[in-house]
Amino acid sequence: MKPCPNEIVLYMHDYLDGEISYEHEQLLKEHLQKCEDCQKHFHELKKTIAFVKSTANIEAPIGFTQSVMARLPKEKKKVGMNRWLRHHPFLVAASLFIVLMAGSMVSSWSKDPNFSFTKQPNLVVENHTVIVPEGEVIKGDIVVKNGDIRIEGEVQGDITVINGEKYMASAGNVTGEIETINQIFDWIWYKMKSTAKEVVELID
Repeated sequence: MKPCPNEIVLYMHDYLDGEISYEHEQLLKEHLQKCEDCQKHFHELKKTIAFVKSTANIEAPIGFTQSVMARLPKEKKKVGMNRWLRHHPFLVAASLFIVLMAGSMVSSWSKDPNFSFTKQPNLVVENHTVIVPEGEVIKGDIVVKNGDIRIEGEVQGDITVINGEKYMASAGNVTGEIETINQIFDWIWYKMKSTAKEVVELID
C-alpha cells in the first residue's frame, strides 16, 4: 500500500489553524474520503485541539501557586549565591577589582613613609618642605608625599599634599586645585581618581 503524501498532514494542520487555501482544502477532503487512516488521524487532531481549548477556562484553586512553592525543597543559600554570581559576572569582577585595588592602596599608604615630590624645574627643597620660590612660575601639577609645601610663587596646575601640610604666602598663587590628604580613605579616593584619569588618557 502506497503511504500517504506528507502534504496531507500539513493540510490538516493548516485546516485546523484556519489558514488553508481553497485548493488545498479540496485536496484534503478528497483524500480523507478515500483514506481511513488519515480520517482517524484527522479526528484525533480535532479532539486534541478541542481538549486544549476546553482547558483555557480551567482556573487553579486560590493559593495553588503558593502551596506548590511552599512544598518545594528550600534552596541552599550557597546555590542562590552561585546563581547570582553566574548572572552578574561584570559586577563580581568590578567588586573584586575594587577590593584588590583598595587593599593595594592601603598597603602602599602604610608601607611608604619616604618623602617624595614631583620633579619640577625651579623648585627648592629644604628638609621635607618643597618651596615654590617667590617670582617663579611652575607649569604643571605638583604632588608632595610625606612632606610639606610652601607656595611663595605661582603654580599653574594642581597641588596635592599627602601626609603633609601646605603653606601659602601672601604672594603665592595656584591656578588649579589644592588638595591635602591625611586620611586613608582620602588616599584611596585620590588613587582611584588618579587611576581613572590615567585610563582616560590612555584611551584618548
